[in-house]
Amino acid sequence: MSYLIGIDIGTSGTKTVLFDERGNTVASSTVEYDMAQPEIGWAEQDPEDWWKATCQSLREVIGKSGINVDEIKGIGLSGQMHGAVLLDKDGNVLRSAIIWCDQRSSAECEEITDIIGYGRLIELAANPALTGFTAPKVMWVKKHQPEIFEKIAHILLPKDYIRYRLTGEFATEVSDASGTLFLNVKERKWSREIVEKLGLNIEWLPEVYESHVVSGKVCKKAAESTGLKEGTPVVGGGGDQAAGAVGNGIVKKGLVSSTIGTSGVVFAYTDKVTIDPKGRVHTFCHAIPDTWHVMGVTQGAGLSLKWWRDNFGFEEKTLGSLTGTDPYVYMDKEAEQAQPGCGGLIYLPYLMGERTPHLDPYAKGVFFGLTAKHRRQEVIRSVLEGVVFSLRDCLEIIKGMGIPVEEIRASGGGGRSRIWRQIQADVFKTDIVTINSAEGPALGVALLAGVGTGLYSSVVEACDAVIKRVSVQHPNQSLFDVYEKNYRLYTALYPAVKDLYRL
Repeated sequence: MSYLIGIDIGTSGTKTVLFDERGNTVASSTVEYDMAQPEIGWAEQDPEDWWKATCQSLREVIGKSGINVDEIKGIGLSGQMHGAVLLDKDGNVLRSAIIWCDQRSSAECEEITDIIGYGRLIELAANPALTGFTAPKVMWVKKHQPEIFEKIAHILLPKDYIRYRLTGEFATEVSDASGTLFLNVKERKWSREIVEKLGLNIEWLPEVYESHVVSGKVCKKAAESTGLKEGTPVVGGGGDQAAGAVGNGIVKKGLVSSTIGTSGVVFAYTDKVTIDPKGRVHTFCHAIPDTWHVMGVTQGAGLSLKWWRDNFGFEEKTLGSLTGTDPYVYMDKEAEQAQPGCGGLIYLPYLMGERTPHLDPYAKGVFFGLTAKHRRQEVIRSVLEGVVFSLRDCLEIIKGMGIPVEEIRASGGGGRSRIWRQIQADVFKTDIVTINSAEGPALGVALLAGVGTGLYSSVVEACDAVIKRVSVQHPNQSLFDVYEKNYRLYTALYPAVKDLYRL
């Protein structure tokens, strides 16, 4: 039997999963870490925490499985996108990584747009300059921390820093590179024009591979730290969304995923470069050669429920610790006690600004319509509903671009919640499907590793062999009017308050 490993460097923790060649989970380990917010809207992490979590989770997975590491044929890497990991010429980290949800670089976005030109930026990078992307973060360091900027020799994304520690190679792949604003998305290579016009050095950027291609092999030092066999191949992998899409089988026309992780993403496959001229959704390279994807992003999806749990969920956390039950299970049960629509209580999930459709780093979260009649369960349910309203914003734009939507598959932590899936079915007015694996990005990059090492002939073949539909939740037509009314109110709230966010 051959085995594959998928490593997903997430925002809240690193998850490592060992799969057999049929896609079955053999062992899994997650190691959590913190996110620092030095100022409102800022978000940073220490790359060393990612590496420690990777080493620990690999050792735990190998130990749990009891397999011979010689049987591990390949490793795939996934991770949070858009982060800026800056290294000096010796490969040392120069500062904490500024990660995807950081909003400090709005002025740099304007500067980049002025330098490149909005139309030219869309033409080259397929996206406007947004605070979430890597380029504005690097430009912020250039302006505000010149003593660090002058030492830069390498710019890496989070998963690619782990690749460097595992293999000693500076490399990335097309799906994650698409979210830097440095990549020519149509041609699937770095844009020298963008990089040089911004006063950066293209030599700082790593080599770009297709996602299934072997980009390096586990080095001796990493083997000693992780328990892996020296020489084990490591493939390009994918940004968490492209990787999760592969792990969810979103590799053909008509298939769409709705993922609720820390952020929320509606992801659609396309075999041609399809761009929203307003830049409200992202067009990136998919993890399959000569294909692309369009995705809408809401910044504060699962983050919103985690914020509630951490700040107001004392009872649920206490019950969870006493019973060995995830606190989110109790929160789901509370939300089920509330009537759909929550008596008009609407939540805007803009805790870290917002991308789709508003592109507004200044946006803030809002509870609207709160009355003395509302109870705890309505507030929790309104968070679930507000996140889904935001995901519907994404879905409506994708449909408007002419991209077919024939089946929606739920994934991410929120995809494991039956009530959250049902709310999606009711708000989207369409069936919500689950598949036989909930491992998402880790499975996706493990399959890419299987393709890169010859276990499968293509990504589509790998997905067809491993991924099966297991459940379908149908929309409740009796709730269409309730949710349509609340969604229309939801879409009216942001325009009504957006000017107040900057006060």
